[in-house]
Amino acid sequence: MGANLTQSLIDAQDHPFVLIDEEYRLVAANLAYRRVYGLDEHADVVGRHCYEVSHRLDRPCHLNGEDCPHRQVFATGETHEVLHTHYDARGQAEQVRIRGHAIRGIDGQLWLGESIERLATPEAHGCEGRMIGFSPRYLRMLQQLGQSAASQAGVLLQGESGVGKELAARFIHHRSPRAEGPLVTVDCTTLNGNLFEAELFGHERGAFTGSVGRRPGLFEQADKGTLFLDEVGELPLELQAKLLRVLETGEFRRVGGRNLLHADVRVVAATNRDLRQRVDEGSFREDLYYRLACIVVSLPALRERREDIPALADALLNQLCREHGRPCYMTREAVDCLICYDFPGNIRELKNVLQRAVALSPDGVIDAGQIDLDVSRERRAVSEAPSAEGSRGAPLQRVESRYIAELLAHHDGHRRRVAEALGVSERTLYRKLRRYGLG
Repeated sequence: MGANLTQSLIDAQDHPFVLIDEEYRLVAANLAYRRVYGLDEHADVVGRHCYEVSHRLDRPCHLNGEDCPHRQVFATGETHEVLHTHYDARGQAEQVRIRGHAIRGIDGQLWLGESIERLATPEAHGCEGRMIGFSPRYLRMLQQLGQSAASQAGVLLQGESGVGKELAARFIHHRSPRAEGPLVTVDCTTLNGNLFEAELFGHERGAFTGSVGRRPGLFEQADKGTLFLDEVGELPLELQAKLLRVLETGEFRRVGGRNLLHADVRVVAATNRDLRQRVDEGSFREDLYYRLACIVVSLPALRERREDIPALADALLNQLCREHGRPCYMTREAVDCLICYDFPGNIRELKNVLQRAVALSPDGVIDAGQIDLDVSRERRAVSEAPSAEGSRGAPLQRVESRYIAELLAHHDGHRRRVAEALGVSERTLYRKLRRYGLG
């Protein structure tokens, strides 16, 4: 395959696309790849290592415990898809989906062709949005959100309180065909029989005492946009039928009105409850469940993606420092405390812990002693109980040992998956296993 033809073919790709040889060296890169990773349009990139350009590493990514499409494609000749963290031209981390293809030249030489899809631009996971994370579990969730955004189907976001369900709803809305339309939030915990219709459908002037003017409801305000039903599992059973009807028809009347109105609305709902169980119990309508849950996305708890805690804490701390007008930073020991804590309140609790630490830090240095965690009895009992080696190990080490043991059990002893969950290389995991006698 001639060089000019090769370049023309890969430049036709919309996403960043690159050809790589068996020694991890770039053979060709399209214009989109050059722009994203800060390579001059006319600079010679042939011969540079792929991991050096996109990962900012000095060795192949599989040596750091990542699932490498290069190894898989050259070993099997089959297409391989992975989720990775890359670094753009500004050095900012971003989540990407890589699809690796086996490509052969006219002379039979095998190359790796990598198509790179950016799941979220750096701006999309800024601190205000808190869509921050690069763990495998988080990236899979982000990929699901991106796929959901392209659909008109209803989306149900499931997750514990504080995991960022409203932010996930915003992520879907801003990447959907309705992004130019409104995003309207309905707090289902505040709705009751008296307020439901007036809040959701609006009212006409004089419809009831105190209604001095016409007011459009939240459903009408969401026309041509997205309606976010937050904590939909809290909606009383008697109101669920009314919600179902308007979701199915798009038709409604304002309170005190005669005209039948219509709104074109896409629905995203969120809950911290098990709605399937509530359906079985008879406290949530099955027909409403299926109307809302065409696509179900589970948001992981913070303890299920501990490797994201340092990046989240750093972003939140920077935001708090701007708000307080003073610089602060955390010691390694402080970060270790955060990583080992379960955070039942998730991101919301993490921000609260950091707010308190910033306020109480006299010199801007936040150490382990200023990380005030509401440790549960179970966690305290684990950290205070003697380890298998007696009382020589520090509490943090005992917590880490227990966490790794739990991960090993969860992943059936699969060490690569445990390393991915911890955000460390397999080599680092092996050292920890030997240290804690878990090998």
